[in-house]
Amino acid sequence: MKTGLSRRRLMRLAAAGALAVPLAPSLAFPVRADTAQQASLTDADKVDVARVEDYLNGLTTVKASFQQYTASEGLAFGRIYLRRPGRLRVEYDPPSEIILVADGLLLSYYDAELNHIEQVPLNLSPMWFLLREKVKLGGDVTVTQFRRQADSLLIGLVQSDEPDAGSVILEFGDKPLELRQWTIVDPAGTEVRVGLYDAVFGGQLANELFATPRKKSQDRR
Repeated sequence: MKTGLSRRRLMRLAAAGALAVPLAPSLAFPVRADTAQQASLTDADKVDVARVEDYLNGLTTVKASFQQYTASEGLAFGRIYLRRPGRLRVEYDPPSEIILVADGLLLSYYDAELNHIEQVPLNLSPMWFLLREKVKLGGDVTVTQFRRQADSLLIGLVQSDEPDAGSVILEFGDKPLELRQWTIVDPAGTEVRVGLYDAVFGGQLANELFATPRKKSQDRR
């Protein structure tokens, strides 16, 4: 098993596990935390954060098409499958042959064109908190920013014990509450935004979708 996957590459790839609508750059805001400083929340903010936590815990399965954007690489498209706890599959559209799979323990990056696989523990994924059995926006996750707009909520998050490792921005539509977008920001300030469309929430997803990728046999006989 290889573990040489860089944190920046991991962030870029794991960001594709986002649940969102088409990107809305004007709603995004930068998040960069050198210390895990809790946002100052009003009582109304705390109620909304608790609503978000309950909503995320209610997400069992998701399948959708997605679009991913980075300033350096532009747009990429594909399909995402998510099943809590711990399961995620991301398939990029051709010509890319990249697959990203979380099987409950490991996050695997497989490039079929190169027949190359790299793996890291799932808890190194920037979105590990969403794949856990119990989502908790507190304790080992710190809410660093909160913003309420007319029809949306934005929440900035970092890992409490490693705040300089990067951050996550979650954007929700409100009334009804719905996760629209998230943005991952790496320690250098590089942003990866992902949106989804044609999303289906709930339903069954086959175990085979989350099987760890295997390298192709090199036997040419």
